[in-house]
Amino acid sequence: MASKIIVIGSVEGHFSTVFSKLAKLQSKTPFSFAIAAGDLFPDASLLSTEDDEAIDALLNGQLPVPLPTYFGIGRHGLPPRIIERLEVAQGEVCQNLYFLGKRSTTKTSEGIRIVSLGGVLDAAVTAGQSQDKYLPFHTEGDARALHGANSADILLSSCWPASIRTGSRVQLPEDGAEPAEEQCIADLCATLRPRYHFSTSGEGFYEREPFFHVPKEDKPDERPSTRFISLASASAKSKAKWLYAFSIDPKAPVSSALPAGATASPLNLAQKRQRPDAPSEPQHFSRYANGDSSHYPRPHKRRRNQPPPGPGECFFCLSNPNLSTHLITSIATDSYLTTAKGPLTLATTYPGLQIPCHILLIPLTHVPTLSAAPTKATQVSTYVELQRYRSALHSMLSVKAAGKLGSVTWEVSRNRGVHFHWQFLPIPIDTIGKGLVEAAFRVEAENEQYPSFQKREIGNGVGEGEYFRVWIWKPGSTQRGLNDSKATEDKIDGQDADAKSKLVSPSSETQLILPLVPELRFDIQFGRKVMGKLLGLEKRLDWRDCVQGEEEEKAEADHFKDLFKQFDFSLEDE
Repeated sequence: MASKIIVIGSVEGHFSTVFSKLAKLQSKTPFSFAIAAGDLFPDASLLSTEDDEAIDALLNGQLPVPLPTYFGIGRHGLPPRIIERLEVAQGEVCQNLYFLGKRSTTKTSEGIRIVSLGGVLDAAVTAGQSQDKYLPFHTEGDARALHGANSADILLSSCWPASIRTGSRVQLPEDGAEPAEEQCIADLCATLRPRYHFSTSGEGFYEREPFFHVPKEDKPDERPSTRFISLASASAKSKAKWLYAFSIDPKAPVSSALPAGATASPLNLAQKRQRPDAPSEPQHFSRYANGDSSHYPRPHKRRRNQPPPGPGECFFCLSNPNLSTHLITSIATDSYLTTAKGPLTLATTYPGLQIPCHILLIPLTHVPTLSAAPTKATQVSTYVELQRYRSALHSMLSVKAAGKLGSVTWEVSRNRGVHFHWQFLPIPIDTIGKGLVEAAFRVEAENEQYPSFQKREIGNGVGEGEYFRVWIWKPGSTQRGLNDSKATEDKIDGQDADAKSKLVSPSSETQLILPLVPELRFDIQFGRKVMGKLLGLEKRLDWRDCVQGEEEEKAEADHFKDLFKQFDFSLEDE
């Protein structure tokens, strides 16, 4: 059963204001309990007469706490009288007010697991755990000790996890200070995979997009996600959000679906970082591989008796800890988009887009072909969503490229494959209109002595056996201006484009199928090879010759996100 919980930012001694507000909320929507993130009490070294009086009222029961409320250590120490009460009352300040501890794991009566790490990192202590349970300092040993909790519904920390803003589009509040970040907290969050991670941020409120964690090998279909939320203090002059209410069911199974707008996890476990002088291990079956190919076979030359890689080694699977998550640009329910590693095209190939726009459409399910998906429902939903992504990419080209670009999408469906996917590239409409794309694929197949292409529709391809497929899409044109982008944009915005331009020809698409028999030696880079020759990029046929630096990859992925944002259905509210 789901429990309603409310979390509050740093109270810093403003008990009357905060507890009065909680009492009003509790009378309207009963909460199971409240959590005070940050500092509940004022700084012990700066106590005023007014602060002492407020503490007296709290300890004497004159200031009631309206519902069970948990608190921990923030960025400064607890007042001496509060410490005395905690020592004699075994962690209870007064009725309904309970101390979590500086480093603790607590399971509430509702079954909700709360893990708390208070204070800031004590750089003077390089080993072991902190000894004083009330001082606002912790060590890396304290954080590592909490790894033993194994999981958490809610994680509380005074500081932010390192790299939490990586891959996020959410900006820091203008009046908020730069938050302190710690790697040991990032490691803790990555290990526990909490549903919610709360911290505090003074004058500003910050809520990052949800991020998903790499599935565990024993549970490849579970994709746990975390929501990181940092609350303003209750007394913030900015009046920023300092209350956050939500419902949580600790017994609810982890969903395989991802929240709308979710990103890959920005957190990197420190213990998994490789020493700068350590030799890099060659990666098998990877579009990201840069290993010594003289010692390891290429993907299409897997040893006869060598099993295909599982999700943990597959470089299209989210369960692979070495996945280059900075390339991921959109994640939906059954599939995701990523920019290609070592793209065939250049940023100058499409001046109107200013990025290579070589995109991969990848199913979340680890199967070599769609026919191998575990259920018919998965086959249908995956294919429908991949087509939805392709349609969204077409809409993007119609608007952002002024209707001057069509597209080519191809896939290889072979039972000996690893993880099937589609590759997408824009192509000038003149090249399509002259029949050059179709001719290029047919001629190259003939040169390689492959079977002839067949022009036919095969739907999701289930039951078709092994094949290579290519879609050639050309946008429609209007009378107002050939392939008029404004008309397309009006249509997308839900306006009546017909009132402004007359459709001369609708969009068109050709589907070509190349049947593959099991014994045929087929080049899995066939699609890239054809497109490279067609675009005059013969020197870029091998992706290994086109690998970019990580910063360039991130910049191009971010640029693509900006172009695609208007058309990305995964960002729509559920």
